[in-house]
Amino acid sequence: MQTSKIPATIVTGFLGSGKTTLLRHILDNADGRRIAVIVNEFGELGIDGEILKGCGIGCDDAGNEREGALYELANGCMCCTVQEEFFPVMKLLAERRDQIDAVLIETSGLALPKPLVQAFQWPEIANVFTVDAVVTVVDTPAAASGQFAANPQAVDALRRADPNLDHESPLHELFEDQLSAADLVVLNKTDLVDADALARVQALVREEIPSSVKVVQSERGRLPLDVLLGLSKASEASIDQRQSHHDHEEDHDHDEFDAHVIDLPAVDRDRLLTALAGLVEQHAILRVKGFAAIPGKPMRWLLQGVGRRLDHHFDRAWREGEDRRTRLVFIGQALDATALRAGLDGVAA
Repeated sequence: MQTSKIPATIVTGFLGSGKTTLLRHILDNADGRRIAVIVNEFGELGIDGEILKGCGIGCDDAGNEREGALYELANGCMCCTVQEEFFPVMKLLAERRDQIDAVLIETSGLALPKPLVQAFQWPEIANVFTVDAVVTVVDTPAAASGQFAANPQAVDALRRADPNLDHESPLHELFEDQLSAADLVVLNKTDLVDADALARVQALVREEIPSSVKVVQSERGRLPLDVLLGLSKASEASIDQRQSHHDHEEDHDHDEFDAHVIDLPAVDRDRLLTALAGLVEQHAILRVKGFAAIPGKPMRWLLQGVGRRLDHHFDRAWREGEDRRTRLVFIGQALDATALRAGLDGVAA
């Protein structure tokens, strides 16, 4: 019978920072560790869970998903649904504690980590689990561009003129709150910035965290597992002393953000990329992600965009009997679903 508490690592960070990629790296290099995964997303499309499943994680040797290997909570940020969904999932994991060595929790990119960590103070959870660490992943190129700079003086005049640099915006508050809960900060995608930009981001992050919190750099989340796991911080014991912007709010309101899912048939790849670039220019789109069916291609095309940067590749073969369609989710502020759909007219193959 297992008597010690099961360590849970909470991976937080803004939209597109690379949280799911970090999780994949951990699971690909688990080296026999039995890890339960909870994935939470903002919006209706379970893309992050699909990305994890797509690489065979949580599947048996035949490629079939093992029941209970991956838990995905897909209806809103975890801090809002924690009482409705998080507690039952943790109870189920507690019943299987002899089969689990660790838990990984990926929060929504729009989630506040503090309420989730505080949930580990509940007796039913505290008796079985402890927060090994809160790992906050930072999109280094985005931060370097000034998108999350609390101090507009830290960026050049052109970027200071950008209205998105209003440090009172919900985006900056989220960025700061995700840092305030961190036990470890991962500056991700450092290969995409130069030394000066990296230094600016390091200085920006250091202003928001205690000197005791370690900051590490990574490319695509590739870090030794002993850097990420086994930190033994017991974060639930100290989280109440960490200040956040939402400490005195009874509820965390995400009405500032919208998520719209658009389904399409098979699409022309080039026309879709052109259309998405236009939509990002015309609308306050923070994140776009999804899958596309490309005529004549036996594999599914994965798209993940942050701001104007759009990454894409074929991630896996379409399964037998699977509906070969295109599904995209747009996350942003004051988005008009009709206008988004209109912007995609003409992309069908």
